[in-house]
Amino acid sequence: MPTLEDIARQIEECKACPLYKTRNKPVPGEGPEDAKIMLVGEAPGRNEDLQGRPFVGQAGKFLDELLDLAGLSREEVFIGNVVKCRPPGNRDPLPSEILACRHWLEEQFQVISPRVVVSLGRFSLAFFQEKFGIGKEPISKIHGKPIRIDTLVWHGWLVPMFHPAAGLYRGEVKAKIVEDWKALQEFFSKFK
Repeated sequence: MPTLEDIARQIEECKACPLYKTRNKPVPGEGPEDAKIMLVGEAPGRNEDLQGRPFVGQAGKFLDELLDLAGLSREEVFIGNVVKCRPPGNRDPLPSEILACRHWLEEQFQVISPRVVVSLGRFSLAFFQEKFGIGKEPISKIHGKPIRIDTLVWHGWLVPMFHPAAGLYRGEVKAKIVEDWKALQEFFSKFK
């Protein structure tokens, strides 16, 4: 089985979709291979593209605060994205880009084998809803509520959360995000 480092090297050479032409650096993700909790966003933004690291801009600063509220730190979780290269102008990733990148996240998931997956935003939620064959409930209805997953290939928890960036622009969403992360501190503590 490849290591996360092996996968990251392969992502650097990936040309499966046109995003490699406009990126500065791919953003494979970071965190320990034995992380119990895996956080998955949608795609890198401008700062991430420049540094090659996930969640390092304003949304990343907010994510750090949220992790702290939940009693977690960056060092103990794996943080990645569905798409590993920045879509131009921070647009939403296209279905073809998600499809081309899908296997990277699948491989990372297999290596880490987390107990909890926190989906950050609707693209990540849709990815895992499809992966686990669960309903297509919108994030607005199920945010902050852990969902038990028991499939042939994985037993764990999916926790749908709003993307931290959504809280940067909408005060009412920010309050919900903070509330969700605070409320889950006890839940997350079981997986440390």
